[in-house]
Amino acid sequence: MAEQTTRTGILASTHQVTCIEKGDGHNPYERVRSIGGVNYDETRWKLSQQEAIAGIENDQWSFYVQTDNALVWLIVATSAQGYQYLKTKNDGEQPDTLLSLPECP
Repeated sequence: MAEQTTRTGILASTHQVTCIEKGDGHNPYERVRSIGGVNYDETRWKLSQQEAIAGIENDQWSFYVQTDNALVWLIVATSAQGYQYLKTKNDGEQPDTLLSLPECP
């Protein structure tokens, strides 16, 4: 299991993101509506982008995406317009790694 220590030194609950719900906009903060994955008991989870951002900022959760090469952590970014959104540490302005994931069922 992946571990991510938060800025407060607390170990957050870590979850793999395996799917997203895409938004309709072209701005980075509008491109992803929600993220989702599968729990250890095979049940599915899904959080809105706002819920996930709050969980990251409160050191409750950390999220990652498994790419071909490595685990890539999700971070909270701020757009030029001042809106917060999710992307991976490897992405530029657009959340391309998240956008490459399949749609959540």
